[in-house]
Formats: sequence, C-alpha cells, structure tokens
Amino acid sequence: MEKFFINGSTLEIEVAESFFKRFCGLMFRRRLKKGSGLLLVPCNSVHMMFMRFSIDVVYLDENFCIKKIVRDLTPWLGLSVCFGAWGALELPSGEAERLKLVVGQKFQRNVDL
Repeated sequence: MEKFFINGSTLEIEVAESFFKRFCGLMFRRRLKKGSGLLLVPCNSVHMMFMRFSIDVVYLDENFCIKKIVRDLTPWLGLSVCFGAWGALELPSGEAERLKLVVGQKFQRNVDL
C-alpha cells in the first residue's frame, strides 16, 4: 500500500503493476473502502466484467496528473478508455466528487515527499 495525497486528503492505494494483478483488478471483490483505491499501471482502459459495485476511474499520466475522470462506472456493463493515459486509479463510487478531483490536478505519492 502507498499513500497518495490530494486536496488535503490521504488515500491508501494498492498498486497493481504485474500482469496478473492488473488482470484481476477489483474483480470478485465485494467493495472498496472510502479513502482507498487500486492503481493499475500501465493501463489506459478498464472494464467492469465480474464487478459487484460501481467505481470512479481517474486516469493519470506518468507524473500522476489527472487526464480524465469517469464517475460511477456500472458493474458488468461499464467500459472506459483514455488514450494516452499511463495508469487508471480505481476508487469507490463518489470518491472523485468527495475529493473534489478535476482534470489537471496532480496527486502526490509518499515517495515524492
């Protein structure tokens, strides 16, 4: 787990860098806790097959700058793409709004501090 910081909030983020971790993603999990997420890298698209809950997806560039935000992606039916994205940060549905995320903002990682 890593800590990510934005707009005065701290998030506990699991990083999925291997093929297997990215492939499994959040499939079959029951939920994500508020203030937590899964960062898929490299990744520029997500699908919602075998998902049990809606999520927000925040696409990032290599500098953790937000390129695109997709809110409330629906289980089983949802699909999202952001060409040119380096990673996809999956958050519980509603987190993007709660955190007041907007395109162009930049996350800070614990390793950057």
